[in-house]
Amino acid sequence: MTIISANLQAMMEASLQSTVQANLAAVRARIADAAIAARRDPRSVQLLAVTKTWPAAYVGAACQAGQLAFGESYVQEAIAKMAELADLGLEWHFIGPLQSNKTQAVAAHFAWVHAVDREKIAARLSRQRPASLPPLQVCLEVNISGEVTKSGVAPAEVPALARAVAQMPGLQLRGLMAIPAPAADMQAARRPFAQLRELLLRLNSEGMKLDTLSMGMTDDFEAAIAEGATIVRVGRAIFGERTG
Repeated sequence: MTIISANLQAMMEASLQSTVQANLAAVRARIADAAIAARRDPRSVQLLAVTKTWPAAYVGAACQAGQLAFGESYVQEAIAKMAELADLGLEWHFIGPLQSNKTQAVAAHFAWVHAVDREKIAARLSRQRPASLPPLQVCLEVNISGEVTKSGVAPAEVPALARAVAQMPGLQLRGLMAIPAPAADMQAARRPFAQLRELLLRLNSEGMKLDTLSMGMTDDFEAAIAEGATIVRVGRAIFGERTG
């Protein structure tokens, strides 16, 4: 590498770091403001940086800015990033739809799975979770808006699925996840998040001990926080428009 190309690369890396750091600071400020408005401790909301389709350099830049938890939807892409960034001690969450032929890789490499919507998928994750690893942290994906084009279990079917998953070895059921349909305003955005919160409260009233509501993305996480989100999944506001 020539001196000129090395200097150019260093400048590009510095620019990326500066941009990601500024964007992360802005997102964290939005989270804090939304939590305070809801009379919540901002520390009760975890930011999950969604890095699917973004190269490992973007993950590294976010890590340098203090971000340690990352969400991925494509298994092989994520595993490659994990290998490249293995020395950073990052926490990896699988947040995309999960097919049966991908469960073994997910069970072996991820700390969290946010989108379990079938007992069959949960059972495969349970069997395939290596005994040397802590339990896989699991959220059930709920199709809270009833959209035919989206995955997720219907709200009425959640209690039965939750009871089944809670009994599976190698898994720890933590809560619920949803991606509601886009809403026109803040009040409309809050309604499906409120429904998800009420569903989690119902499960806990029936003896479960769930503590996680994974809900809210770049355009609606303030509404989600107002209704009790404990994890918000944000990509575009940190990294820009997706590259693929």
